[in-house]
Amino acid sequence: MANHSFLFYSIAFFCIILLRYVLIAGGVYLFLYSPFNQPSDQHNLQTFSFSWKTVHHDIKLSLSSSVVFAIASAFVMSSYNRGLTRLYSDLKLNTLWYLVFSYIVVLILQDTYFYFTHRLFHHPSLFRWLHQGHHQSRHPTPLTSFAFDPLEAIAQSLFLVAIIFVIPLHFITVITILTTMTIWAVVNHLGVEQLSPSFPLHWLGRWFIGPVHHSHHHLKYKVHYGLYFTLWDKLLGTEDPHYRFSVSLKTSLKNFI
Repeated sequence: MANHSFLFYSIAFFCIILLRYVLIAGGVYLFLYSPFNQPSDQHNLQTFSFSWKTVHHDIKLSLSSSVVFAIASAFVMSSYNRGLTRLYSDLKLNTLWYLVFSYIVVLILQDTYFYFTHRLFHHPSLFRWLHQGHHQSRHPTPLTSFAFDPLEAIAQSLFLVAIIFVIPLHFITVITILTTMTIWAVVNHLGVEQLSPSFPLHWLGRWFIGPVHHSHHHLKYKVHYGLYFTLWDKLLGTEDPHYRFSVSLKTSLKNFI
């Protein structure tokens, strides 16, 4: 693998991360929230809470997050080139089963890290500095998916920076984790109207976080802190017991307005 400078990696990763945001988050946003794609009877409900000011805010925070994540990625690659990490590129060093196992382990650890840091960021003394910007979008859209306050972006990037020094991970595993994180973040910020109302009652909706689960977090603030799984919310009593039992998601949303 070619050895490049820290600056080269920073610029390259910034371009990759920004392109990812534009294509995935931006593409999904245009597909779901473009007025040309909305039936006339749903248009007002879909767009009442969104404004160009909110869109601009989310994009601006996402750009700053991209800078943070690019610098973190550059640090990872520079450390790898110096032989300081536990990253590897030779598939022969571990079995295919280990790739799957390490992927699952990292997701569980990341979800745990995210839950406790996320909950910490909601402490009144920290919220303004670490998380208030993300919650400016009370009704999230895909553009909100990576709209982190700069300090929060640093805190979240520290997990992936640290894990590559602890657990042997193939580059394929790392890329798969980052892809999962990207897709999951966008899905969680789709808004409550984008999946079937029965999803929260499905077993997937009971154990995996989706747009309904996370939309309630943006509305209530004190519930639903997880990233991938609902386990920690269930164990520590931060899951809203009512979100799965709304007769209609539209009615549930109106009750919070």
